[in-house]
Amino acid sequence: MVVTVFRSRLKPDAQQEYMQWAGRMAELARKMPGYVSHKGFVAEDGERVTIVEFESEEAQRAWRLHAEHAEAQKKGRKDFYQEYRVQVCEVKRESAFPKK
Repeated sequence: MVVTVFRSRLKPDAQQEYMQWAGRMAELARKMPGYVSHKGFVAEDGERVTIVEFESEEAQRAWRLHAEHAEAQKKGRKDFYQEYRVQVCEVKRESAFPKK
């Protein structure tokens, strides 16, 4: 499994339009082959963290290169983000409680 951790801070005036784009990206991501899950969090200081899971590096790469997602990435750099950081990680070990 490949996990992408996307940390960001929005520009103060970008919230409303960002949420529209984020909703569309969530809808698209769910339809991608190899998609597992994604979830977003917002900290008290305004930092946003989105965790996205794909079955493989190939599936994650297909999402990264998806035409509409690429357009959203450009829009984000131009209009939405003060800053962001992306980390793509390979899961080495996993455990859960309770067992499924």
